Amino acid sequence: MSKRQILFLVAGLALIGYVIVTLRGEHEYAGWLLMFFFLMIALGFRQYEILKGYSFTVMIFAAVSLSMYYPHYFISIGDFKLSKLIVPLMQIIMFGMGTGLSLKDFGAVVKMPKGVIAGVLCHYIIMPLVAFTITKIFSFPDEVAAGIVLIGSCPNGLASNVMTYLARANLALSVTLTAISTFIAPFVTPLFMQLLAGQYVQIDFWAMVWDITKIVIIPVTAGLVFNYFLHGKFKILDDIMPILSMVGIGLIIVVITSAGRDALLVVGVSLVAAVLLHNMSGYFLGYWSARLLGLTERDCRTIAIEVGLQNAGLGSGLALAMGKLSTVGLAPAIFAPVMNITGSSLALWWRARPIQGQAIDESEAELARRH
Repeated sequence: MSKRQILFLVAGLALIGYVIVTLRGEHEYAGWLLMFFFLMIALGFRQYEILKGYSFTVMIFAAVSLSMYYPHYFISIGDFKLSKLIVPLMQIIMFGMGTGLSLKDFGAVVKMPKGVIAGVLCHYIIMPLVAFTITKIFSFPDEVAAGIVLIGSCPNGLASNVMTYLARANLALSVTLTAISTFIAPFVTPLFMQLLAGQYVQIDFWAMVWDITKIVIIPVTAGLVFNYFLHGKFKILDDIMPILSMVGIGLIIVVITSAGRDALLVVGVSLVAAVLLHNMSGYFLGYWSARLLGLTERDCRTIAIEVGLQNAGLGSGLALAMGKLSTVGLAPAIFAPVMNITGSSLALWWRARPIQGQAIDESEAELARRH
C-alpha cells in the first residue's frame, strides 16, 4: 500500500470515528477526530502535484475544527488575548508583500493603462455592490452584514498573483492591480463602508483611514524601501516570508473563528453560501466586464481573479479595530479559505486551457517567484 493510500485510509477511519462519537454525543473527542481527518487529507493532497495547492486550505479546516469545538484554546493564553496578534501579523504579511514589489512593477500603468484602469474599477465597483446586494438577499444580523460589505470593500487578495501565474494569465498586470488597489484602499475602503455599511454599524471614516494606513500602507512601503536598498542581500526572507504569511493567515482565521463561534453556529451555513456567492460573482462579473471592455483573454482571466480575491486579512484587522471581531470579522474569516479553494480551482482549470500561442517568459517566472 502506497503512502498516499495509507493517508487517505487513516483519514477515512478518522471520519468514521468522528461520525460515531458525534452520534453518541461525545463531543469532547469529536473535534480532535475531525481535525485529524483534515490533517490526513492535507498530507494526502501533498502527494499529488495537482492537489498540492489545496493542502494549506485543508490545514486551515483542520485548525478551524479545533477552534469550533474548543474555542477557549484560541481566545487567550493566560491574560494575553490572542486577538492582539492580528494587527502585528497583518503588518508582517504586508511587509512581505512590499519586499516582493519593486518600482518596476508599477510600470504596467504606462504600458497597459486600459487593463489597469479596467481592473481597478471592476474590483472596487463589482465587489462592494455585490456585497451590498447579498446583505439584502440574506437576513443576517446587522454586524454580520457589515462584515460582508467590509470584505467586499477591501483591496485585492495577496494570493491573486500566484493564482494568476497558475492560470497563465497576465502576471505583470496582476501585480500592478494588487499594488494600486492596496495603495488606494485607505480612502476607497472607508468610503464604501460609510456608504453601504453605515446603515448596519457606525463607521468612523478617518479612524478607518488610519487603521488601513498602519496595517497596510506603512508596512508595504517599508517593504518597498527595503527591497529597493537591500534587494538580494537577505535571501532568507524569500524562504521565511511565505511561511510566516501562511502561518499568520491561518492563526488570524482560527482566532476569529473562536471569537465568533457562537454567532457562527447561528448563521454558519447561510454565511458560507453568501460568501461563496460573493466570491464566484467576482470571478464571473470581473471576467465578462473585461470582455465587454474589449480586453484580451489573458487580461480577462487576470481581472476575473483580481476581482474575485480579496484581502481577507485586512478585513479581519479592520473588524478588530472596530471592536467587532466576533461579528464583523466572520465574513472575512470565511472568505479566506473559500477564495483559496475556488481561486486555485479556477486557476488550474484555466491552466489546462492555455491561450493559443502564449508562452510564459523568464521575466514572468522571476516575477512569480517573488510573489
